[in-house]
Amino acid sequence: MNSNLVATARDGDRGAFGELYSKYAPVVHGILLARIPPADVDDLVHDVFLHAMRKLKGLRDENAFAGWLAAIARNRATDYHRRSAELVELQEDCAQENPPRAEALAILAVIRILPEAYREPLILRLVEGLTGPEIAARTGLTPGSVRVNLHRGMQQLREKLGQQPGEKP
Repeated sequence: MNSNLVATARDGDRGAFGELYSKYAPVVHGILLARIPPADVDDLVHDVFLHAMRKLKGLRDENAFAGWLAAIARNRATDYHRRSAELVELQEDCAQENPPRAEALAILAVIRILPEAYREPLILRLVEGLTGPEIAARTGLTPGSVRVNLHRGMQQLREKLGQQPGEKP
């Protein structure tokens, strides 16, 4: 199913590419959110898909689309950091004006210091709302790897947030 959609998009069908965008945009968003400031994620998601659309003819194996697209997103995040040496910090007035947003940004900051293998699965699960099997299917990781990375990532996140097992982050 997915390989047919990729092949159709590669042949120039913009509708098929739009379907790929709808299916994979949350994954790309999550990958980027794990690596760059939240304010810049949406623009970079579009950049990733524009790049993918231009380079899709070079993709030899349609079944490798998910991993290929994830690699483009990771590379774009690396390019972002090469261009911008600024760090975005949570300001005190933001915390006072919108406590839930401040808390979410603080948790995101903690996730971003976890080992890379745990960042993406956690963001895709906690922020994008994808299930373990969806994460595996859309990133090219194995279901077992996703399961282990989510489990270990949640353990480390809880430790860093000072929570007891069983508490929600």
